[in-house]
Amino acid sequence: MIMPRSDAQLLLPARPLFIIASLLVAFALNLLPFGRQPAMPDWLAVVIVFWGVHQPRRVGIGWGFLFGLLMDVHQAALLGQHALAYALLGFVAISMHRRLLWFGLAGQAAQILPLFVAAHVLQLVVRLVAGDAFPGWSFLLAPLFEAALWPLATLVLLAPQRRAPDPDENRPL
Repeated sequence: MIMPRSDAQLLLPARPLFIIASLLVAFALNLLPFGRQPAMPDWLAVVIVFWGVHQPRRVGIGWGFLFGLLMDVHQAALLGQHALAYALLGFVAISMHRRLLWFGLAGQAAQILPLFVAAHVLQLVVRLVAGDAFPGWSFLLAPLFEAALWPLATLVLLAPQRRAPDPDENRPL
């Protein structure tokens, strides 16, 4: 039997209110007017994948689709462009969550980089089919930035779940 890493820390359950608040903050970060730069990271995609990996029963395809529709409405994009990409991110995050948690943060970032690339390519294909112009090759920088944000997102979003060190010698956990 394969045992989990010994350096893994036991976490408290994630509060649903904190999960929803983190999704809303990521959505608000996506709404900030940074201009039409294709290399900007998609904060909401990172948070959807994070919660899909760490809380697959609470956040997944439905939340991704809902926030994707909201992003489509906000950006006046083709309705369903972000919804399809975020639903795909939620599905793949749920399907690979057990395997992904065996890696360290750098390994996890390397594992999810193709997932972010696939989501951006899917959005690009939908835009090109709808008749939009090619945004240039700088759009491939966004998945790199999102994968680089993965360790920071992990540290920030898991912080409320970490247990305080308890010096009680009578309790094994």
